[in-house]
Amino acid sequence: MLELRPNCEHCDKDLPPDSAEAVICSFECTFCIQCAEHDLQHQCPNCQGELVRRPVRPAAKLLKFPASTLRVTRS
Repeated sequence: MLELRPNCEHCDKDLPPDSAEAVICSFECTFCIQCAEHDLQHQCPNCQGELVRRPVRPAAKLLKFPASTLRVTRS
């Protein structure tokens, strides 16, 4: 199950679980669409994998399977 991380690892923008602006790689590194398009050219800087739109978990499922609250940023 996806962690649904709460922020962009590049700019630290908030990305709530229902955000259509979140993109991820196959390792779940999470970025906002603006950073992915303009700074990262749709390539994860951590693994060089493709960045694709993160799916939205239905609100009812978030109650049982909540999103992560751990903020990750690149240092």
